Amino acid sequence: MPKKHFNTPRTNTTFNGLLFYGRHPITAAINNPKRQITKILCTPENEAEVRKLCQNAKRNESIISVTERKEIDKLLPSDSVHQGFAAYVKELENYALEDIIRLADSLEDCHVLILDQVTDPQNIGAIIRSSVAFNTLALILQDKNSPNESGAMAKASAGMIEHLPICRVTNLARAIEQLKAVGFWTIGMDGYATTTIDQLKKGGKSAIIMGSEGKGMRRLIEESCDITVRLPISEKVESLNVATAAAIALYEINKK
Repeated sequence: MPKKHFNTPRTNTTFNGLLFYGRHPITAAINNPKRQITKILCTPENEAEVRKLCQNAKRNESIISVTERKEIDKLLPSDSVHQGFAAYVKELENYALEDIIRLADSLEDCHVLILDQVTDPQNIGAIIRSSVAFNTLALILQDKNSPNESGAMAKASAGMIEHLPICRVTNLARAIEQLKAVGFWTIGMDGYATTTIDQLKKGGKSAIIMGSEGKGMRRLIEESCDITVRLPISEKVESLNVATAAAIALYEINKK
């Protein structure tokens, strides 16, 4: 079983839990048996859809509260697109690194993604969506310098946060060494590398490591990599948004 992970309180937490919003995140949360939901808010036109989802997922319909759109608006930042769906949910349990290693144990080919100090929740949400799209086994983050699970992250992931094991570790460099010890080849993304990612030999177990925009990977993390590679982009473009770069890298590493 995944190890329970505790974090400092977050600003979007209430006594009911995290507030998720949007059709895709709420649908995915309802369909995830591991996700605890304390209350679902929906507008009248969405009630039938939400009740059907709860019935199919064998959820108790007593958690549904039908309310006006303006009442949901009051709970969220003004730019939130909730589509008449919101829910108070409990944070998913964090996977321990040992859990990820165990998931990879029986696989000949797999890859994980490691983020070094990527801090924007919407970028991480978009990265989660790409990770699921390109069959990433797990996402590994440093506990201290990464945002907690949130409604914005779930929304940016289009609900895919329900489908990706997420592991938060205290020491990222140590986690990389543990992965290397069990056969993972560690690939750092660096815009100044001489080798492009499309030149890599595919197959086996890989860990792709990405740093924050601007600063990139920290020196200790870069030194832990077996190889550094870059995306083959035009010289006219200095760099890409980290979520865009992650999507391209994961697409390339997932190619057979």
